[in-house]
Amino acid sequence: MNDRVRQLRYETIESLNIAVYQIKANKIRSFLTALGVIIGIVAITMMGTAINGIDIGFDRSLAMLGYDVVYVQKGSWSTMGSWWRYRNRPDIETRYADEINRIIADDPNSELVVAVPQMSTIQASARYRDREILQIFALGTNQDYPLTASGDLSAGRFFTAQESAAGDPVCVIGDDIATGLFPDGRVVGKSIRLRNHNVRVVGVFKKQGKFLGLFSFDNQLIMPLRAFTKVYGKTSMVTIRVKVKDEKRIPEAKDELTGLMRRIRRLPPARANDFGINEQQAFKSQLDPIKNGIAAAGIFITGMSLFVGAIGIMNITFVSVKERTREIGLRKALGARRRTILLQFLIESVMICLIGGFIGLATALSITILIQNLLPSFPVSFSPVLVVTSLVISVATGIISGLAPAITASKLDPADSLRYE
Repeated sequence: MNDRVRQLRYETIESLNIAVYQIKANKIRSFLTALGVIIGIVAITMMGTAINGIDIGFDRSLAMLGYDVVYVQKGSWSTMGSWWRYRNRPDIETRYADEINRIIADDPNSELVVAVPQMSTIQASARYRDREILQIFALGTNQDYPLTASGDLSAGRFFTAQESAAGDPVCVIGDDIATGLFPDGRVVGKSIRLRNHNVRVVGVFKKQGKFLGLFSFDNQLIMPLRAFTKVYGKTSMVTIRVKVKDEKRIPEAKDELTGLMRRIRRLPPARANDFGINEQQAFKSQLDPIKNGIAAAGIFITGMSLFVGAIGIMNITFVSVKERTREIGLRKALGARRRTILLQFLIESVMICLIGGFIGLATALSITILIQNLLPSFPVSFSPVLVVTSLVISVATGIISGLAPAITASKLDPADSLRYE
């Protein structure tokens, strides 16, 4: 048994040496042969990187929304773009939050913790002296808002219950607004101009980034609800944010909240809901088709590239067998086994594919680093799983494409091979 192992190890090492020699002797041919594998590995690696990046960015964005928060709104996130279905629904009112909170307080077994009203508008701007920030996201709410949202403060504080009840003109602003209006960094206590009103800054959020790469949480301004209506009126979009006790029991919490909203709106049993209860799963259901589309396109491109590459490797290996027929005959005449010849050409084919795989990985990694430098806010992830997967695919391609030529070489007759011209 030990002799067989030693013999196999010797044959493998010898085959590796021959493969390295042949690849060095035909560098350009070997590179062109591996080109299809290189393109395929780049495609599958970039596809995986893109999907991982989408997942990372999506998880970060959901963390900003809060995993344990649901939203009562006029429409539904799962049917975005179909706004005409909901345009005739009655508007959501901020008073619903107080009614929900009263019902929660009377039910110790409720799945809900607190409801927070929110009015918002993107048609807002903020000015300080000669500096102005346009298209900010202004939001009116109460002192319980931090219970339903992520984001720590880098300076100052959130407004109090007294300030919220009195409608004091105070606000908490995002990092982009703070740096844009106050480049010297002294923000808290300063008054900014919102339309024709002066509003004092009492706090600044730490930098949070963008939601799904689109909406920036650093461009928001939050103020008491009454102060908000004084500045922007009551025509803004209203949302009720509801924190749940356990994020794992979101479906139960949604069912309870649906019942509360039907009770508040006095809907008869036969009538459909005229409101939407939204949570993160709606975004996930919209993201899946995008990921599936990227995966399908990547698999198609990868499959075509690897198929072309495998055909090219098989063809060149057959050519190599023809070129080295006399060598094969001589080796067989000197006692080389069929296994040895088969292993030689199979290892050569696998080595070409592995070289193509490593070049493809290096190319994909370079592209990933370039994207990170040019688009630092876009999440990309070059995971070890992709590296292992790419190398496994390279080896499999080498085995599949080299097996037929290797078997052909191993079956050559020594006498006929020595007479081959």
